[in-house]
Formats: sequence, C-alpha cells, structure tokens
Amino acid sequence: MIIGLFNHWIVIILMMIGLYIVIAHGNLIKKIIGLTIFQTSVFIFYISIAKVDGGTAPILADGITQYSNPLPHVLILTAIVVGIATTALGLSLVVRIKESYNSIEEEEIQQQDNEEQQSKNKAEENA
Repeated sequence: MIIGLFNHWIVIILMMIGLYIVIAHGNLIKKIIGLTIFQTSVFIFYISIAKVDGGTAPILADGITQYSNPLPHVLILTAIVVGIATTALGLSLVVRIKESYNSIEEEEIQQQDNEEQQSKNKAEENA
C-alpha cells in the first residue's frame, strides 16, 4: 500500500520541505526557492492524479477503449510557465530590494524600515 502511494508521499514530503523553507528562513532567495519546491509538489500531485492506468492518448483507433484526459497535463504545462515567470519576477524584486536596502534578510529590511519610520515620526514631532 505504501509503495502504491509513492507519488503521494513524495508530494507530501516536498510540500512540507517547501513550507518549512518559506516559514523558517528570513533570506528572500531561500523563500523563493521554498515556494518553487512547494509549487513543484503541486505539479507532481496533479500529474499523479491525472494518470489513468491502461489509458492511451485520446486518438480514435480500433481496439482502444480507455483514454487518458490530456487536459490536466496541458494545464500543468501552463502552470510551469507561469511559475517560471513569477519566480523570475520574485528574483528581480529581490535584486531591487538588495539595491535599496543592501540586504536580502527579512529582519534587517524590517529593522531599517522601522528605524526610518521612527526618524520620520521624530521629525514630525519636532516640527
């Protein structure tokens, strides 16, 4: 039974790894990698549940009675393209954040923002 659900176990493990990376790390690049791992697990899950045992491509031919639906696979291909685009956008945002804050650590960025906000509040109080 465990071997029969091998794909599902891989999906669960990848999802947990991706979620852990997003939650546990403050580095923005590591967060993007975690999201990509999580996204990959979703792709594997959808492809796994779309597989039909004994199914063939939906081409009409003699002697074939069971067909496999190609729609889930097409949707996953589209999702992969969108995933690559969003990952590239996220990495480009990290580059801009690095240029602005000189750091890609979430805590350091928040600390700089808090210090800037406090200095603005003090300037407004003195004015």
